[in-house]
Amino acid sequence: MSEEINEHNEEELNEDMEPLEGGEATGETITRVSGMFQDWFLDYASYVILERAVPAIEDGFKPVQRRIMHALKELDDGRYNKVANVVGHTMQYHPHGDASIGDAMVGIGQKDLLIDTQGNWGNILTGDRAAASRYIEARLSKFALDVVYNPKITDWQASYDGRKKEPINLPVMFPLLLAQGAEGIAVGLSTKVLPHNFIELIDASIKHLKEKRFTLVPDFPTAGIADFSNYNDGLRGGKVRVRARMSQQDKNTLVITEVPFGQTTGSLIDSILKANDKGKIKIKKIEDNTSANVEILVHLPSGISPDKTIDALYAFTNCETSISPLGCVIEDNSPLFVGVTEMLKRSTDRTKELLRQELEIQRNEFENQWHYASLERIFIENRIYRDIEEEETWEGVIKAIDKGLKPHVGHLKRAVTEEDITRLTEIRIKRISKFDIDKAQQKIDALEEQIAEVNHHLEHLTEYAIDYFTRLKKDYGKGKERKTEIRIFDDIQATKVVLRNTKLYVNRAEGFIGTSLKRDEYVTDCSDIDDIIVFTKEGKMMVTRVGTKTFIGKDIIHVAVFKKKDKRTTYNMIYKDGTGGATYVKRFNVTSITRDKEYDLTNGKKGSIMYYFTANPNGEAELLTVYLRAVASVKKLRLEIDLADILIKGRASRGNIVTKHSVKSVELKEKGLSTLKPRKIWFDETVQRLNVDERGELLGEFRSEDRLLIINQHGNVRTIVPDVTAHFDNDMIVLEKWEPQKPITAIYWDGDKERYYGKRFLIENPEKTETFISDHDNSQLELVSTDHRPVAELVFYKERGKDQKENESVSMEDFIAVKGISALGNQLYPQKLKQLNWLESLPYEAPVETPKEEMEVIDEETVPSVASETTAVPKTDTSTSENNTSENENGEELDDEGQITLF
Repeated sequence: MSEEINEHNEEELNEDMEPLEGGEATGETITRVSGMFQDWFLDYASYVILERAVPAIEDGFKPVQRRIMHALKELDDGRYNKVANVVGHTMQYHPHGDASIGDAMVGIGQKDLLIDTQGNWGNILTGDRAAASRYIEARLSKFALDVVYNPKITDWQASYDGRKKEPINLPVMFPLLLAQGAEGIAVGLSTKVLPHNFIELIDASIKHLKEKRFTLVPDFPTAGIADFSNYNDGLRGGKVRVRARMSQQDKNTLVITEVPFGQTTGSLIDSILKANDKGKIKIKKIEDNTSANVEILVHLPSGISPDKTIDALYAFTNCETSISPLGCVIEDNSPLFVGVTEMLKRSTDRTKELLRQELEIQRNEFENQWHYASLERIFIENRIYRDIEEEETWEGVIKAIDKGLKPHVGHLKRAVTEEDITRLTEIRIKRISKFDIDKAQQKIDALEEQIAEVNHHLEHLTEYAIDYFTRLKKDYGKGKERKTEIRIFDDIQATKVVLRNTKLYVNRAEGFIGTSLKRDEYVTDCSDIDDIIVFTKEGKMMVTRVGTKTFIGKDIIHVAVFKKKDKRTTYNMIYKDGTGGATYVKRFNVTSITRDKEYDLTNGKKGSIMYYFTANPNGEAELLTVYLRAVASVKKLRLEIDLADILIKGRASRGNIVTKHSVKSVELKEKGLSTLKPRKIWFDETVQRLNVDERGELLGEFRSEDRLLIINQHGNVRTIVPDVTAHFDNDMIVLEKWEPQKPITAIYWDGDKERYYGKRFLIENPEKTETFISDHDNSQLELVSTDHRPVAELVFYKERGKDQKENESVSMEDFIAVKGISALGNQLYPQKLKQLNWLESLPYEAPVETPKEEMEVIDEETVPSVASETTAVPKTDTSTSENNTSENENGEELDDEGQITLF
């Protein structure tokens, strides 16, 4: 490889050494690089790439790893060897010191595949280092002895000093590179092959041999959760997102039980503490109880949302990281960039070829044994040994035996050599005297069967390779099931989960907002990555990033944290269109803007001014009173406006004319109620999250007071306010809209009394997680239903000597009345049942409710002052509207027509 690089480099140098255009004017000069300086860097780069950093595609080993494995085989006697001894033995082949060898050996041992370890080999979960090499021991695992070595099909080369021989590549008959993974940084390139699951690799190899398609994704020894949707087959440009596994232990405690690949408990805790110090999250304390398994307890202060904190941990700490794979290997002394699919195909094909070589060597050995066993029988059975009694010279002996054999060797598979005859002369007289023709023939027949079997394997090599991989899976696959859960992650918006760690102030008269104006009016808590929306009395609007002190414009009337794509918050305003102009009313949303751009919400005429402005998070529409100035032409000095009659349109619309007369003031007559319809919420099972984007299963329409019912397999029930940041456990079996007056029916096995119980109950405390089965360790939930009138089917075991008992159906409504959640219930059956099923529920007629006309909801916030909903009759919109457009952050025009209309 270095020669190829050198030749290529000389061509580049010759091209580069042409005089630069305008060189004299600029004073630039070129110095030719020649001699040793021209070659040294490329020699070093080639050495690092080939001999240190990048594994070979043939066996998956870097040179130091291959030499360690060779040394372990030479020292192997079935017992443990001190790692220091193995390192010393490896130094006969490796030109570097003991430190690099020891670290590489610990790396192999921690992957728990090729080396059987004893002692403290470190901990990949905590990052603790291994003990000194003189204290720990190692030997080859049974798997390594099975798949890595076969000196008969190994190519050898001289060691670096010429004193020893070492393997060029080990005859590994398994996709070891993909199983262990590899990482290395060379000169000018790097490699990062992620580890894959042992069983899945074998299954993929079998599929390849059967000419079927397969897909491979990594599996990490640290477990965790991973999104492989952008894995890109392990090639450059791919990305894997990995997350720690965490759950809510109680309302003030989170527990992390698995760490992302590439992280340790120490690095994870450090990142959490840094995020806390920066104010991104808020935690009380962290406990690290990790030993054999990860257990990190994150204690939260009172009032902090656990669900929101989980998202924040993923967004701002190493609880979620990205890994960029890069499949680079060495093939024929050159780097090769290749995906994991191609790696596995090449490894499987090489395994098949190595199996063929093994079989051919085996067949040759059997044929040689058959040949000599046949010669021996001929030599003794025909007493040819007597023909040499009169011979006095060695040549005469050889000729006499050769002459005696000729009449009997026609059936042999190859010619008789002098070496064969010499071997016959070495047979002892005692063996000749005890020679058993029948046993000799049985041995020959057995060898013929073995040869036939090997020939059959060679003729059906693919089937033989499939059987080989199947045996590996059977012998070594136990305990190597997938550890990393495959999941598609939803994107977490940092602005939605960041902790509001600073305070925002406003100087309304002077027109400043910021976090440093502590002597002025406090507005709200915010974070340093929030956007702030500001409205002024002149009808101007601007969105800007949080800063210490930012000038917006004088006479600020409203300041709030801006929510991008917020189709829920509705702004109501009444303004005068310029000096002496008409007065207009408008309702609008602000969904997208260009940051730091000033928007005019009026018609842009000089002297425009706002009379009234509100920002309503749930689309509330107030009842207003407009007072006109007393002039001769005005007869009615007071007007009432119901904002519910005004259509919600784009922020660029002019609005509806209120009056053409001069307005004295606008006053609030009655607080508004939400004009928005309950929002629809879906559950996406793929990512285990709620959404309002119509992904997954529709759970229903929710008002601010509605809740979700959650029941898990452990018999726990709770209700929550539907929030898109909510997290759900994998053992959840019921997720639906909660109807408080609808009973929950459950059948469970009581571990203490050892019998089945049935119960029906209502949730008594919606804010609390409660268990509705007995707390015995052996108690388990069998069936649960939220139907009004469920029917259970009991399937019985057949009793010895009796006819099969027919299945029974039980109407749970008749079986037991609705009782408290803590009640034991009624005994359903005193013995174990073969099966319990729900049958079709009995018909139920729900009470008829008068439907309400409402509006569609996109998002929702709770507003304490809103007690009920109203329906309004629309009036004719007499406004003259401009093009309803808005701009995104890139300045692109976006359609921003009114999303919600009254009907």
